[in-house]
Amino acid sequence: GTGAGMGTLLITKIREEYPDRMMCTYSVVPSPKVSDTVVEPYNATLSVHQLVENSDETFCIDNEALYEICFRTLKLSTPTYGDLNHLVSIVMSGITTCLRFPGQLNSDLRKLAVNMVPFPRLHFFMVGFAPLTARGSQQYRAVTVPELTQQMFDAKNMMAASDPRHGRYLTVAAVF
Repeated sequence: GTGAGMGTLLITKIREEYPDRMMCTYSVVPSPKVSDTVVEPYNATLSVHQLVENSDETFCIDNEALYEICFRTLKLSTPTYGDLNHLVSIVMSGITTCLRFPGQLNSDLRKLAVNMVPFPRLHFFMVGFAPLTARGSQQYRAVTVPELTQQMFDAKNMMAASDPRHGRYLTVAAVF
């Protein structure tokens, strides 16, 4: 496959062509539990330098966390790439909602970076999402703001296999 080389070349060329634009990436990190290619960790490792240098905001998504969400939260016995891609798509859609719809409190990627990035090289974000629903699910239920907030910070709703209770937040943004 193209591996990390194609992606890093692409963001490098885009950065050269549009140096004043915000570069936002949604980077999927491989996991040893669900990896099917030997070179996945090498590709991820080799791409980090380019993400540090050429990306303004990097949303880290972990394959292991996506599978865990499918198994534990969505109760899918055999998740497909379509199910994993659905999770990634709702995260991307949720993060960019304020860019696509008009409103008084809307923000943009630059304002998000100003508020979320304490130092230029510390622009790697862990995403929590709520409410999580399976692809094609027709069930709807009313959820309160405190419930959504609690779910967002729950380790089971994190798109990276990391427990936020075992660390500290430098910054947090909640997009409702």
